[in-house]
Amino acid sequence: MNNALTLAYSPCPNDTFIFGAIANGLIDLRGFDFDIHLGDVEQLNQACKEARYHISKISIAAYLYLQRHYALLYSGSALGRGCGPLIVARPDKDIQDLTRGLVAVPGLMTTAYLLLCLFAGNPLPVTPIPFETIMPAVAQGDYDYGVIIHEGRFTYHTYGLKRLIDLGEWWEGKTGLPLPLGAIAIKRDLGEAIARNMDSLINESLEFARENPEAVKPYIKRHAQEMDDNVINQHIELYVNEFSVSLGEEGEKAITELLKRGSGLGVLPSLGPPIMAY
Repeated sequence: MNNALTLAYSPCPNDTFIFGAIANGLIDLRGFDFDIHLGDVEQLNQACKEARYHISKISIAAYLYLQRHYALLYSGSALGRGCGPLIVARPDKDIQDLTRGLVAVPGLMTTAYLLLCLFAGNPLPVTPIPFETIMPAVAQGDYDYGVIIHEGRFTYHTYGLKRLIDLGEWWEGKTGLPLPLGAIAIKRDLGEAIARNMDSLINESLEFARENPEAVKPYIKRHAQEMDDNVINQHIELYVNEFSVSLGEEGEKAITELLKRGSGLGVLPSLGPPIMAY
């Protein structure tokens, strides 16, 4: 068994919180040697289209483009309630004009873009730009609307923007299910044994961070886009929850429902092999 594995995730506080103990060797890595890469989730989505990483955080919406080579783990996911992307705009804009405006999204393979299309009822023409540039670009008038993710839901008001709709609340109202945002994908050819081992290791890393938050705090702060401690803590509290420990039956159901709806709308490819790694 080759124990040298590439592991990729975002610099967002929820991911660095979950993987901090692994990245810093604070727990027993069980003989694995990880080559760690951090990148914006859309960068990770695109990299996995080329099957670049053994294990990687991906957007749920990206999964169907990657399903030939990847399956999903049960641990490390970003699902929940009240955690969805927001559509924001300047104070003079209204949601009724969404389809006629210039819309910035954090990537065409992101769950944010998929939700926008599901909300609109059809694929929308949009411009993908890095997520951290969306709010300033909307504020200065480059775009009429922005779909924001991550810590943006806590800071959009500082750019003079208003929230038009919470796409997570919209999804929950439509389905009654939690919103699946991201998950950890693993190459299918690594096999079930490594997939199970990785799930266990991610859980151990998450448990370590919860029991020893000060030990992983420097790692989180070093990579956070928003350095304010309060925002970092809000981010972790919102995106790290019981679904991060295990998707469970409800989490799997939510993922399947989102993928089916996206495929049915023509935004995503069709479902293929089993979603989960085991």
